[in-house]
Amino acid sequence: MPKIGAQARRREAMILATIAEIADAGTLDVTVSQIAKRAGMSAALAMHYFGSKDKIFLAAMRYVLELYKQAVKTGLEGAQTPYERIVAIISSSFDPSQFQREVVAAWLAFYVRALQSKEAKRLLEVYARRLQSNLLFNLRQLFDDASSEQIAQGLASLIDGFYIRHALQDSVPDRNETRALVQDYLELWLERKHLLGR
Repeated sequence: MPKIGAQARRREAMILATIAEIADAGTLDVTVSQIAKRAGMSAALAMHYFGSKDKIFLAAMRYVLELYKQAVKTGLEGAQTPYERIVAIISSSFDPSQFQREVVAAWLAFYVRALQSKEAKRLLEVYARRLQSNLLFNLRQLFDDASSEQIAQGLASLIDGFYIRHALQDSVPDRNETRALVQDYLELWLERKHLLGR
């Protein structure tokens, strides 16, 4: 009789192996056999659990997105004001769980995959809408609607842009410096609002 939770553990092992293989290869051009070998199981068992390589990639995407969701949830727990909540969202975007080399590489690969897969595109759209919604809810308590939309787009673009730079370049700011650079964008808008008296 199989141990309780064995299937869940094997599925997670496959997902983590997928992320690691993508990071090592720098592409989604990896085989189920490579992923399964890293996870310590057979390719046949991997296919039994997931059904196809594409479904393995999608499961890895969902795993990374769930890590992000949990990081945001944890970050918002201690935030009281709209400003504190925006800062928490920025910080959560650069949480250690998201800013590991393997996960950063996976994010970039998933963006590329979204150009080819409707399901991958849908998952990234869920992430983008959630980030935009969280930012707008709090920004609208500090700025007018037009400015809030512009700032939310700017913050989201900076967050995504730094992930791309970290995936593709060796000489980039570390996680804390990157977070501070994104937060500076918010601070500049707050300073501008103060100077203009709006």
